[in-house]
Amino acid sequence: MKRVAAIDCGTNSIRLLVADADPATGELKDLDRRMQIVRLGQGVDRTGRLAPEALDRTFAACREYAAVIKGLGAEQIRFVATSASRDAENREDFVRGVVDILGVEPEVITGDQEAEFSFNGATKELTGRSDLSTPFLVVDIGGGSTEFVLGDDHVRAARSVDVGCVRMTERHLLHGGEISDPPTAGQITAIKADIAAALDRAEETVPLSEAATLVGLAGSVTTVAAIALGLDHYDSEAIHHSRVSLAKVREITGDLLSSTHAERAAIPVMHPGRVDVIAAGALVLLSIMERTGAEEVVVSEHDILDGIAWSIAD
Repeated sequence: MKRVAAIDCGTNSIRLLVADADPATGELKDLDRRMQIVRLGQGVDRTGRLAPEALDRTFAACREYAAVIKGLGAEQIRFVATSASRDAENREDFVRGVVDILGVEPEVITGDQEAEFSFNGATKELTGRSDLSTPFLVVDIGGGSTEFVLGDDHVRAARSVDVGCVRMTERHLLHGGEISDPPTAGQITAIKADIAAALDRAEETVPLSEAATLVGLAGSVTTVAAIALGLDHYDSEAIHHSRVSLAKVREITGDLLSSTHAERAAIPVMHPGRVDVIAAGALVLLSIMERTGAEEVVVSEHDILDGIAWSIAD
């Protein structure tokens, strides 16, 4: 066993996994898995820069994670930074802060690298299951981007496109500092058009229609799954490998798009940091299912974070 620490810092959230990994058996045993909503990508789409308050929130989470990693005695840390820090003019401020706190430099990976980590993390447990057909299409709906990866026992094609729950919310639903609540028909149409264009770009590289099993990752997908399951609290074990039908995703997306902030916040499984962006995230998922013809999505709690951990262990 090798004790490793993986950190995934995205546009909306920063997550930590400390685990014991055994490459010989393929076992990854969680010791600590946690997430904080820090909105690192706040305003990046508009300003091109990481906001000071967003950096402060992210560095506070890093200090907490550093204490956890030290307490558990992880042998090696890998910190992967995704969409927001790829786009920002002042990303060096971010890099210096992370190095000061954790002692490692964040790797600002490409979209294709991000997609490969997501695929490996999501499918390691699924490969060989008789009830699931290959190839898998792994879809990781983040805050600023969405990754598409098609593969079976290896990655065949991958593409990252700049459509995510935070980016779509800020681009189409944010006016004068306030989120439209609920969005208008025109705003929904504009989001759909953006997503459709992104799917066209993805299909230039990834043959989406060849997917036999759609696997959905990240907070927008797991939140939709938790709502579909009718959970009264967020339960990772219940959500992991659950299946949500196209009809149910369409129903939940419609409800979210027609609800107010207060109504979304009252959903028992809703993380406070997702209240304003979940409708756009659900719409991204629905659009992908409609484009690919998927009748259901297999939901995975194991994703890029697990892929990062395996990249250290292997």
